Amino acid sequence: MTAQTPPVPPFRDLRLPVAKRIDDLLQRLTPDERVAFLHQFAPAVDRLGVAAFRTGQEALHGVAWMGPATVFPQAVGLGATWNEDLVRRVGEAVSTEVRAMRARDDRVGLNVWSPTVNLLRHPLWGRNEEGYSEDPALTSAIATAYTRGLRGDHPTYWRTAPVLKHWLAHNNETDRSETSSSVRPRVLHEYDLRAFRSTVEAGAVAGVMPAYNLVNGRPNHVSPYLAEQLRTWTDEPLLVCSDAGAPSNLVDSEHYFDTHEEATAASLRAGVDSFTDHGTDSSTMIGHIRGARDRGLLTADDIDEAVRRQLSVRFRLGEFDSGADPYADVKDFDTPAHRALAREAAEQAIVLLKNEGGLLPLAEDTRIAVVGLLADECKLDWYSGTLLHRSTPLEGLHDRFGVERVTFAEGVDRVRLRTSGGAYLAVPESGDTAEAVRGAEGALDPALLAGRTDLPPLTTDATGTELALVDWGEGVLTLRAPDGRYLSVAEDGRVRAAADQPGGWVVQETFRLEPHENGHLLRHTGTGRYVTVAADGVKVADGNPEVFELVVAQPGEEAVAEAAAGADVVVVVAGNDPHINGRETEDRATLALPAHQERLLRAARAANPNTVLVLVSAYPYAVDPDELPAVLWTAHGGQAAGTALARVLAGDVSPAGRLPQTWYASDADLPDLLDYDVIGGRQTYLYFEGAPLFPFGHGLSYGEFAHENLDARVEQGDGGGEGELTVSFTVTNTGVVAADEVAQLYVRAVDPSVPRPRRELAGHRRVTLAPGAATELTFRLPLSVLEFWDVAHGTLRLEPGSYEVLVGASSEDIRLRTTVEVEGEPLTPRPVRERGLDAADFDEQRGTEIVDRTKVSGDAVTPLGGTSGELIFNGCDFGPGVTGMSVEVAGGGSVEFSLVGGPVLATLTLDTPTGDPYAYTTLHAAVSAAGAHDVHLTLRGPLRLARVGFSG
Repeated sequence: MTAQTPPVPPFRDLRLPVAKRIDDLLQRLTPDERVAFLHQFAPAVDRLGVAAFRTGQEALHGVAWMGPATVFPQAVGLGATWNEDLVRRVGEAVSTEVRAMRARDDRVGLNVWSPTVNLLRHPLWGRNEEGYSEDPALTSAIATAYTRGLRGDHPTYWRTAPVLKHWLAHNNETDRSETSSSVRPRVLHEYDLRAFRSTVEAGAVAGVMPAYNLVNGRPNHVSPYLAEQLRTWTDEPLLVCSDAGAPSNLVDSEHYFDTHEEATAASLRAGVDSFTDHGTDSSTMIGHIRGARDRGLLTADDIDEAVRRQLSVRFRLGEFDSGADPYADVKDFDTPAHRALAREAAEQAIVLLKNEGGLLPLAEDTRIAVVGLLADECKLDWYSGTLLHRSTPLEGLHDRFGVERVTFAEGVDRVRLRTSGGAYLAVPESGDTAEAVRGAEGALDPALLAGRTDLPPLTTDATGTELALVDWGEGVLTLRAPDGRYLSVAEDGRVRAAADQPGGWVVQETFRLEPHENGHLLRHTGTGRYVTVAADGVKVADGNPEVFELVVAQPGEEAVAEAAAGADVVVVVAGNDPHINGRETEDRATLALPAHQERLLRAARAANPNTVLVLVSAYPYAVDPDELPAVLWTAHGGQAAGTALARVLAGDVSPAGRLPQTWYASDADLPDLLDYDVIGGRQTYLYFEGAPLFPFGHGLSYGEFAHENLDARVEQGDGGGEGELTVSFTVTNTGVVAADEVAQLYVRAVDPSVPRPRRELAGHRRVTLAPGAATELTFRLPLSVLEFWDVAHGTLRLEPGSYEVLVGASSEDIRLRTTVEVEGEPLTPRPVRERGLDAADFDEQRGTEIVDRTKVSGDAVTPLGGTSGELIFNGCDFGPGVTGMSVEVAGGGSVEFSLVGGPVLATLTLDTPTGDPYAYTTLHAAVSAAGAHDVHLTLRGPLRLARVGFSG
């Protein structure tokens, strides 16, 4: 007898529609198995042959956390390329390496948590390096390109499944799991949602991750916009993965719910499908979900819907289609093509901010001094992989110009630390202990990587060890031993020269020197403890801090000045360490360049006027370029950063990066970090009315370009179709070198009825032109690019009138302009007699914030700090007249109603405060108003106003 082959279960039958296959697999899972799938680490179901699965593989600019991989420029650097084709190719390379790495290490996941599409609204945000731009159109263009590369081009199967981060209005690390972003409807629809929406609609996104913060008083992990907005933008299932620890935050830090069962149920019902909490231990979250189900807070259908969305991603990744997945056998890793692409991306990310007197490019025989704290560094960030290859600015210049033509001075302060007893801190010999590179082995959670304890701790002796001290700003120092290892503190509290670089979730390589009596205390920032000297070595402890005298053997500026004086040109490489003073969990305090680096820059400039400043940083700085002939900026450029910089300085490549965000001249130009109202706060290039240090879109070239023959035509839609704005113009390379130009197209409403952007990016294109070559660029734009959110009627509106079309080399360098006339729907008064006023639909406000009307949906407005605030509603039409009004309020306080320019007509007071902020009551008052007026409301006290109605 011959054994029969078991029938193929329907969920593995490639002939069936995916939806039927998902349904089949779902019904085969037990209720408890379905619940277990909702944790980040979904277990295997052996009886069905279903493997374990985890959501989440970091891949922001290369495969992160899992060991060596190709490292591309930081995301903000990719944004600075303004080149979608390049970024798509980077995405392809990254996802290919994800597949190749997974083939040898199944810890590597195919559900990649990337890209970050949070807009770079505020340059002090600690995670500025992770975003692409302050502009939603540019952010979406770059993000769409990256997700298309990550996804692959197969019609059925995805190489990786990208998840967008972080939903929504998330630009602060300070108290990030407790602060609320007050986002008015216009800002929500015209700014924050736009980058997400356009990227999702492009069709290469598998899901999103909610952010830690709250929006309008409600945590993003229970955001109604997941259902009301996100899932209406596509017919494809979208997987929503929580951020790490965020489910617990709903109870533990935000105190939004009383129990974890309530919080988990609310998240799941709002649209969260996968819970990232408690690391690899799923038992706690599974317990919360089961508890919520048993209490009737969740239904089986709620759970099934979330599991179905997760399975949809797994099917698209080919998990259940053995032999059919075209990406299953991908082996391309660290290929010559990937290395070349890393260099190309680093070259295209470099922005030439200033170049006077023809200093750049450098001649072949130039004698160069390269100086500065980052001159011989290739820095990584929290979301980098481990370097396979490394090129610093010094190494790049050595390779390009020759070692004999390049001198180097780092500019560190050479110091010794003398104890109160007269001895000096000393780094003992480490013997033959092999040097370890942080992250080389890979880790699912690198925050758990421990410091080294196999090296001897510091001691003291009569001569001590000369240390390299760097002040990274705000008093934060690093100390480095002569062998290149940084002083670090491990779990045992000992101070060792043990780290190859500062790093880790809690950086253990930074210190502060705090004045004390006749010396200084040395405080370790990671533990908050002071350095002490004991018989068994140097350590940190709660008591008996040592008082040190800082003995400076050589200040950094002396070495810099000496090197600069002996060169034709000095290249000062300044910037930040991505793990210090501005990173995830830590916002920056200032735009200023740290004082240590200002000292080095001044010394170099005084010794040699031919000074080139190269800023290598994750964010903008406010620097004074007046006395500097040349300034460049690049984000941390990955493994090929030094080679790329040297090629640009030498003129092998003409720089063509463009700033993806405004560089402000000083901190005084910045709004409060928590002011998310880009319209009212006049933020970003869209609304900023001051003079920027360098504007959005700025970037110079070694070439010269002419923009000519602008033509703009409007075709109005008919039969319900959308109209189109077609713009064409010619770009000609009038210079003598081949170069890239980034042509930028902006639009502006000439006479808007509401505040609109000063100008807004509508299109861009990066083109390569040989000397004398020209190209005609044509942009076909839907007229929806001219729309704004009409708060009076709760819809997008195309206002009729004149619109200016502007073409230029930056948002402030406009070369061509013309005006077109557009038909549209005029803005009409608010029909308040029929529809009333939702409090959050104001036109202007002072001293208020938007909060949650209920824990499920809706907005209300409250005075900041429970004091007083004002709301203005323009163009309110009372028709033939009203005789009464009502307000829906909670809390305690009063609402004053008046017509702008007139007296208070009614005061409605909540005499007995409601103890529950969500317990609303309706107050009534008699008023008389007719015709169209602007309405002024004054809110007093800790009161929440949800709605105003009119009658009569």
